[in-house]
Amino acid sequence: MNVLFVCLGNICRSPTAEGVFLAIAGREAPHLTVQADSAGTASYHIGAPPDRRSQRAARDRGYDLSALRARQVETGDFERFDLLLAMDEANLADLRARAPGIARERVKLFLEYAPETGRREVPDPYHGSARDFDLVVDLAEQGARGLLKALAR
Repeated sequence: MNVLFVCLGNICRSPTAEGVFLAIAGREAPHLTVQADSAGTASYHIGAPPDRRSQRAARDRGYDLSALRARQVETGDFERFDLLLAMDEANLADLRARAPGIARERVKLFLEYAPETGRREVPDPYHGSARDFDLVVDLAEQGARGLLKALAR
């Protein structure tokens, strides 16, 4: 199973989701064969590492995002990935608009896998505080565990 996590610039939410998902999958679901990547719908930060505040929030919880680099969603991603998971409604709409035909069915909101959060979107922490970046890690952990449960079925 190949999963692509998508936000706007690919420096906060989606790389956090990627790093958290891969770490949790390795620890809690080693029997599943999963791969993940992340991308942005916009080209603002191509080649940049995750925001230092995202890296700090993730590192404080045991996740290393330092090797990740931002990239933009490409047409081929709709073929390469089994699931494309948007962090919010705006990026979901953008992905669905770009997705060819049947690929639209594989485009979903990440937090569909974490209904217990009571949220549909992972809020963008970019203009927020350290607490906002911590919330992204919380939501990424819940979403990752829910996604892994769904994949195990």
